[in-house]
Amino acid sequence: MANIMIRKNDEGGLVFYLPKRDLEASIESIEFDEDEKWGGELKLDNGGSYYIDPIARPPRLPISLRAKRLSVAED
Repeated sequence: MANIMIRKNDEGGLVFYLPKRDLEASIESIEFDEDEKWGGELKLDNGGSYYIDPIARPPRLPISLRAKRLSVAED
């Protein structure tokens, strides 16, 4: 599990940041993006994917979370 940060960019999209690897990527999709459930699998624009445990409601951003890598980013 890795510590990550999710924030909004200037266009209103979500940005994924992994400090340990200095990796920053836009989030293309999030598995659960509803009022009752937010989180799950995050698909990044570089081809990688991570999993965050769903929470009850969308968080205030920026937020730090623990994430599990599901697939490696493409270079």
